Amino acid sequence: MKNNILLGAFLCFIASVSWGAMFPVAHHAFQYIDPFYFTIFRYGAVTVILVIILYWKEGKEAFQFEGKATSLWFFGTMAFTVYNLLIFWGEDLLGEPGVMVASIMESLMPMISIVIVWMLHRSRPYAFTLLCVLVAFIGAMLVITKGNIVAFLSATDDIIPSLLILIAVIGWVIYTMGGNQFRGWSVLRYSALSCLMGTLTAVVIVFAITLMGYVTPPTVETIKLVSPHLLFMIIFPGVIALVGWNIGVSILTPLNGLLFINFVPVTTLVISFIQGNQVTSIEIIGITFILISLISNNIYIRMNQKKKVSEQSYPANKMMKTGKLLSE
Repeated sequence: MKNNILLGAFLCFIASVSWGAMFPVAHHAFQYIDPFYFTIFRYGAVTVILVIILYWKEGKEAFQFEGKATSLWFFGTMAFTVYNLLIFWGEDLLGEPGVMVASIMESLMPMISIVIVWMLHRSRPYAFTLLCVLVAFIGAMLVITKGNIVAFLSATDDIIPSLLILIAVIGWVIYTMGGNQFRGWSVLRYSALSCLMGTLTAVVIVFAITLMGYVTPPTVETIKLVSPHLLFMIIFPGVIALVGWNIGVSILTPLNGLLFINFVPVTTLVISFIQGNQVTSIEIIGITFILISLISNNIYIRMNQKKKVSEQSYPANKMMKTGKLLSE
């Protein structure tokens, strides 16, 4: 049991650090290649790897959709088309600031999921949780606007890319929540088939915008230049993070796994600093707000869960004690 917990923690940690590192790596690659073809090459390779592993582990029977093809396509599109294309497109449009903006948006996933559940299921969260959502939002705004909200709102060149990144993150949250509809499937099966269908959708979209002249296919020389970036993105934020995160969360439970999201903006901040990018005090304050809100909400929910368990067990314990006294 202890070994399983350590494995789950290790997988969630590696996934979070990988996601934190992918934004600085992608930013450097975008000096040579556009984010659309970069995404296609990256997740085209990830798809091939996952499909081969799935066939090897579970056989051809695992490729049967069991009447869930539409749902699988929808959730796969949310993750591997909406998320992957828009988050890197938005990051590229913002330039250097886009690295931290994308990372911060990613770290807001737990808070965004709370809001989505509230809206869809009318399940109102705790008041303290809503306070944490507000604090996290303030922290994100500090990083995105660098403390100058008026200037940010007046610059449409920054608002649109930031909205693209926000929509992308919402897409990944929807994908994560959609995993509940595939109970009975292995993590590998859901990851591989959703990745396959979502990536095929992304390929169609990139092909269409290529015909429209918005992007052009990269040359062989360009692919060679970004091959180290692609290799990292395929192995770590791609295969290992995708499958490892899902396995880690299944071991630790989502509540425990979400704590590791804290490593995403921290990793991005450290790498950006090492690369020589300027990190302002406002950005550090904003990240601190987000980290505090995530950790505080996690601790608060844990305490409430323990309280409910103790309250539920108290009447049973009381009845057992009463019965023992009567028998005596």
